[in-house]
Amino acid sequence: MDPAGAIRPLDPRVSIEVRVLNRGEEDVLANVAPAVFDNDIDPVLARDFLRDQHHHIAVAIDNGVVVAFASGVDYIHPDKARELFVNEVGTAPTHRGQGLAKAVLSALLDRARAAGCTLAWVLTDSDNGAARALYASTGGKELKLDTVHIEFDL
Repeated sequence: MDPAGAIRPLDPRVSIEVRVLNRGEEDVLANVAPAVFDNDIDPVLARDFLRDQHHHIAVAIDNGVVVAFASGVDYIHPDKARELFVNEVGTAPTHRGQGLAKAVLSALLDRARAAGCTLAWVLTDSDNGAARALYASTGGKELKLDTVHIEFDL
């Protein structure tokens, strides 16, 4: 994947392309297959997301329709080098099992490297075998930690 976000075919025999979106490309998110995202895309949120240089989203596009994505945010902390938090990965049910989740996650990790990130991390449920297999296939290593998920309603 070109870290600059250029489109490249996933496989020369397939019409699906993987692309990292840049500022001003929110129109790509106007045509998304069902069940790729949790909710409908809000054009204002899509624009704001892409305007922020620390927000990243890689998409797989099949004949003009987004069929998979991986999103994340890079950040710094006073005592740590730049990291990428992988927020979400999703694939349309019609396109699962084709390696698209791995392709968009790999593109997202390439973008993070280009942004200077030295580490990427993600959380998933312990019973989510598909996600755990995906992360392992892209070089992720599971840490054996006893963590607790806490949310704050704001």
